Amino acid sequence: MRIAFLNWNNRRFGGTGSYLSTIMPALRDAGHDIALWHEVDRPAEYPVLPIPTAAPVWSVTHLGLDVAVDRLREWRPDLLYAHGLLEPSVEHRALDVAPAVFFAHDYYGTCISGLKTLTRPVVTPCSRTFGWRCVAEYYPKRCGGLSPVTMVRQFKRQHDRLHLLSRYAAILTHSAHMQGEYVKHGFETTRVFNVKYGPKAIEPTVPCGDTHQVQPDVWRLLCAGRMDRLKGGSELLQALPEVARRLGRRLHLTFAGDGPARASWEAQAAEMGQREPAVDVEFRGWVKPEALEELYACSNLLALPSLWPEPLALVGLEAGRYRLPAVAFDVGGISDWLRTGTNGVLAPGNPPTVQGLTEAIVAALKSPETYERLCRGAERVANEFSFDEHVRLLVQVFEEVAR
Repeated sequence: MRIAFLNWNNRRFGGTGSYLSTIMPALRDAGHDIALWHEVDRPAEYPVLPIPTAAPVWSVTHLGLDVAVDRLREWRPDLLYAHGLLEPSVEHRALDVAPAVFFAHDYYGTCISGLKTLTRPVVTPCSRTFGWRCVAEYYPKRCGGLSPVTMVRQFKRQHDRLHLLSRYAAILTHSAHMQGEYVKHGFETTRVFNVKYGPKAIEPTVPCGDTHQVQPDVWRLLCAGRMDRLKGGSELLQALPEVARRLGRRLHLTFAGDGPARASWEAQAAEMGQREPAVDVEFRGWVKPEALEELYACSNLLALPSLWPEPLALVGLEAGRYRLPAVAFDVGGISDWLRTGTNGVLAPGNPPTVQGLTEAIVAALKSPETYERLCRGAERVANEFSFDEHVRLLVQVFEEVAR
């Protein structure tokens, strides 16, 4: 089968970039012809996607829209596999070429800002169906920024995207939460599929039997990912002093990642460190995959304090391969894989609070028996999400659509 991937960029950027970096080689290895059709060549600081050798790549920026569409049509794809484009007008032209399947990595077409989160009076996941009422609440609920021009432009873009989704033969999601999001917006259940997705199986560089050595005087926590306000790093820091007191043990928290909130979180951690000697915080910045594996292996608990409804939060499944249990707010698709008492603890998410996160961390670490059970459960649940099974189901959908 000839499969043309459509994406707004050609970079390994965010969760979509990570997914494309694994699925394109996997489909090539399964005997399919692969191509990439994209709009822009940015963000420049991220590496280019590992596109299979000899696979054609077309850039709308470099070729112009007309030529890029002509090149795509000349390649004669059996199927377009789309992952989100910047401009609906570009998407409209591309969809004329071949039958298409869309993968919903985020709230594409269902939220003005794409965050699906109200930030006033408190941060709370939004369950509203996208429409004109969203404009009325955009400022009072602080769904996005302060510019009315940006609000109108974003609303129109998302409105057009939602309309264009009706042209896809199938919409794929990776969680029951995201599947429900698109069904709620009027798409038939026979066209919206939850194709479960897990990390690609690799041989760990750190043997799992050597992981999570519990030290008698310190619990090691890990928070990995992009640093911005809605990722909840500030709330996690606020929870730590009370957690340390209730557990009667020192805490060491490692942040692995970067982003606009890093400076404020570092300042918050430094101030806390002056008055809370039982809490130690370090910031590693972005780390290479091998270093992240080591962090999974030597940590005792993954803290995933996202305040916004994460579509899935794949990091929890990656950590689970190393028997690392997790705590998180019950928002978005996280409950698809995080099960209280099995592989971690969910804190209430409507709204997410510091107190709720505190209780979840304490519950996960309060006894050796509980902790060991959660470690075993983390590995077991992670193995339920198979990358190979995802590829099999994906090809099954592709073949039906192409026919």
